Amino acid sequence: MAVGIIIIGDEILSGRRHDKHLPKFIELLAERGMQLGWAEYVGDDPARITATLRRTFASDDIVFVTGGIGATPDDHTRQCAAAALNVPLVLTPEAEALIMERIADTSPDGRADMTQADNRHRLKMGEFPVGARVLPNPYNKIPGFSVEQHHFMPGFPVMAWPMMAWALDTYYADLHHLTKHTERSVLVFGLAESTLTPLMEAIEAEYDGIKVFSLPSVGDAERGAVYARRHIDLGVKGDPSLVGAAFERLIAGVEALGGEIVHPAEAVALPEGTVPPAE
Repeated sequence: MAVGIIIIGDEILSGRRHDKHLPKFIELLAERGMQLGWAEYVGDDPARITATLRRTFASDDIVFVTGGIGATPDDHTRQCAAAALNVPLVLTPEAEALIMERIADTSPDGRADMTQADNRHRLKMGEFPVGARVLPNPYNKIPGFSVEQHHFMPGFPVMAWPMMAWALDTYYADLHHLTKHTERSVLVFGLAESTLTPLMEAIEAEYDGIKVFSLPSVGDAERGAVYARRHIDLGVKGDPSLVGAAFERLIAGVEALGGEIVHPAEAVALPEGTVPPAE
């Protein structure tokens, strides 16, 4: 079982909007000692959305889905979720009540006048696949929905993020901080990844439950100082009881290969006006 997120919307794929959900969801998971297993972006294509959901419903993954649950012609997620499950959409009574509360809240006379066509149309936002549960929206009461281990919410961050947190805390509290995890890393200069690969493989073989990661950089002048030079962010992550020993093994191995090591805490920012050193 993994935790995944599906972010739906043509506006993300076209660049009209920049996705903010992925980094925030990673942050919400980290606060609870959980990790993201995968992420997918999907445009407003009903066939593709349906196929994606059919695949994820067939897995045992926990899946969060943002976008496309409104009632305009470009919103397809509710319909696609129903199609993926091979069930009809129905107006969920709890969702209907919440939407009518919202209509009343925004009405000048405090009433939900359901003789108005636009108000009746808004009830479509409460049509969910049969068997779905309401996912509360603290921002404006218009709910999302949960079905099986999938949780559907609007694309608006101000709505989606509290809904993500609510679902994580309501349904998955038993998974919080279940897997202990830590990591340590250093910046390595003067060595190629190909040179470091045998060392990385040896450490993973010696320490079951430890992964070694390598993030190369051609140099980041904006960060300055040592970051402006070509380097590799090299580290180990996994079981806290093993990370310390694996990290010491990593340091010793890099030194034996002749690499230059800088610990992140020592990689201070470049003073303003200073020209980054050339590699």
